Amino acid sequence: MKIAIGGDHAAFGAKNKLKDFIVTLGHEVVDFGTYSEQSCDYPEFGAKVAHAVADGACDVGVVLCTTGIGISISANKVDGIRCALCSDVHSAEMTRRHNDANVLAMGAGLLDEKTMQDILTTFLSTPFDGGERHVRRINKIALIEKGEL
Repeated sequence: MKIAIGGDHAAFGAKNKLKDFIVTLGHEVVDFGTYSEQSCDYPEFGAKVAHAVADGACDVGVVLCTTGIGISISANKVDGIRCALCSDVHSAEMTRRHNDANVLAMGAGLLDEKTMQDILTTFLSTPFDGGERHVRRINKIALIEKGEL
């Protein structure tokens, strides 16, 4: 699997640790920055990751900032992206099963390394269940993106 990753300066360290972890899981990582702890703006990195996923260059994405809130909002502005902010394994599982989320957001200032690894592992290993009600709801989300709902 090809995984896009990006985050702001506050998540720089966590992003680099997650990159290494992703590689140990046998996946390819595409790093969209930031590449230092110098202050920067999270929307740029949320957008870069989201566009890579929406365009099909990457299979899924991971975005990080202090809380995960701002960068998840940014990623969700890109058509076709269903970015879920997850702080626990159960949320990661359910957003994959029910929402077919394609970008995972986490708060690097709120979660320890092990928790982020567990959330990411669950996100990557949980399939969309494809149930009719979930497909119907995802299709309605797409209608919102098009301004039709």
